[in-house]
Formats: sequence, structure tokens, C-alpha cells
Amino acid sequence: MTTQTSVTPTARIEQQVPIQVKLAAAWASFMCLYIYVDVLGFFKPGAVAGILEGKVWEFDISQPFFVSALAASGVPTMMILLSTTLPARANRITNLVVATLLTPWMAFNLVGGDWPYYHGLGFALELILLVFILRSAQKWAPGRGTA
Repeated sequence: MTTQTSVTPTARIEQQVPIQVKLAAAWASFMCLYIYVDVLGFFKPGAVAGILEGKVWEFDISQPFFVSALAASGVPTMMILLSTTLPARANRITNLVVATLLTPWMAFNLVGGDWPYYHGLGFALELILLVFILRSAQKWAPGRGTA
């Protein structure tokens, strides 16, 4: 006689998510916030008029401005890829260094904002993600695959 074991339909198996995937998801979330803060800023009164006059905040819209803006957004964009492709040790170090360097950069962007609640919330949310990245990378023991 065979016995059947029943599996309850509500039983859930907790799947471990690799740290590389967690880091890539955090960088993707960071990138979305980074973009949305800028895009929503276009709706601020006078923002489009300033752009049409060739100014963003106090900066002239020029090729150097575009190159620096692309480089600034390129860093977190590349971290999405690098978090899933770099070897473990290099991955951990790169995440720690880049997240540490981006924190003061995000604070600098806060200083330029003339809407403190809006820019402050954007900074706070980006900071939460950067802290998550830093803590995850710090706790990560390469070779174990998870944090």
C-alpha cells in the first residue's frame, strides 16, 4: 500500500534571490528614480522656458552639459549590467565604491533644487536605495552567492 502525501496549496517555498540580482534590481530602481525626478521637474513652472532659453538651472545647455549629464546617468545604468556580470569580488568592490561616490553626488543635486520637499523626497528615496546597495555589498561574502 502506498501513502500519498498532500501538499497544501498555501505552502510557499522561500526562494533565495542571488545577491547579484538584488543589486541589479536596486540599481534599476535607483535609475528609475533618477530619471523621474528630472522628468517630473519639467512640469515645474518656468523649467521648459529655461530650457528653451538654453539653460538648465545655472548651466548652459551645450555639448559639455550633455556629455556630463549622460555620464552621470550612465554610471547607475552600467551598474545594472555590471552587478550581474562582474566576478563576485570585483562586483562587491565596484558596488561599494560606486554607491559611496554617488551619495554626495545625489546630495549635490539636492542643493540645486529650489523645491526642497520634491528634491528632498527624491534624494531620500535614492539614498535608501544606495544604503541598501551598500549594506548588501558589505554583507556579501563572495563565494556564497547570497547576502
